Amino acid sequence: MVAVNVKKIAVYVLVVFALYVIITDPAKAADYVQIGFEGISDAAGAIGDFMTWAANGGKS
Repeated sequence: MVAVNVKKIAVYVLVVFALYVIITDPAKAADYVQIGFEGISDAAGAIGDFMTWAANGGKS
């Protein structure tokens, strides 16, 4: 029960923080979103490279 409440509180805090950043500095919020998407894109590329390497029998 306590873990669920802590999780809910954490989610509410993150939402409030995100809204605060968006309202007070939209340009910085856009930068954060761009950084996040770049990170996801880099991770997807790395997974693709690994899968290609594994499909080739682990040969460089």
